[in-house]
Amino acid sequence: MLVIPAIDLKDGRCVRLCQGDMAAETVYSDDVPAVARQWQQGGATLIHVVDLNGAVEGEPRNLPQIETIIRTVSLKIQVGGGIRSIETVRRYLGAGVTRVVLGTAALTDRSFLEKACQEFPRRILLGLDARDGKVAVKGWTSVSETKATDLLKELAGYALGAVIYTDIARDGMLGGPNLVALREVVELSSFPVIASGGISRVEDLRAVQALGPRVEGAIVGKALYDGKLDFRAALAALRTSPLTSHP
Repeated sequence: MLVIPAIDLKDGRCVRLCQGDMAAETVYSDDVPAVARQWQQGGATLIHVVDLNGAVEGEPRNLPQIETIIRTVSLKIQVGGGIRSIETVRRYLGAGVTRVVLGTAALTDRSFLEKACQEFPRRILLGLDARDGKVAVKGWTSVSETKATDLLKELAGYALGAVIYTDIARDGMLGGPNLVALREVVELSSFPVIASGGISRVEDLRAVQALGPRVEGAIVGKALYDGKLDFRAALAALRTSPLTSHP
């Protein structure tokens, strides 16, 4: 299972939010490429980048920083936030991004999601962000009436590369992941699953890993930046942890 460091971009800087609140930010660095280099040197193979401004405004706002990350490191990069058109998907993938994450568009613009999956099979990820089990959109500023599990079932036949499940209430709170909801997503998903939200200890990573081989990775943000979780230690722990799956 991959441990995937997150780089959340707001106004050109690397930040972390609590529960997606744009007003509750902690700025970790003005030097975004240096942050990417740090994770590469630590042994990461994939970085999860989010354009927070773009997620709220509906179009890329931190593209220059993302392009700089691409030029700086040789890691795989997946990007989400404000990707609402096929032109934006093409621009990111053409610039060297490995995969793009569609969240709002997956719920509100099914024809765009279909086109993106047809043109770039397995390079589109579903960003399934949930608050109280319902899908949140537009940078988590709005919650729909659609259950996250229902959306996952509807998209079973799409050529998606993976689903990223985020429990918003856990995000940035360092309180551990929502394992009950994650297990349900893993059991329902036709795609590999990436866990996100609340992961702060090696024990959390092992618990996510134990959900089974369909779990591709876990995105970790605040715990890494605050020093609560050591990245190299996390990688080492997962290499030595036996993989067990729950029935």
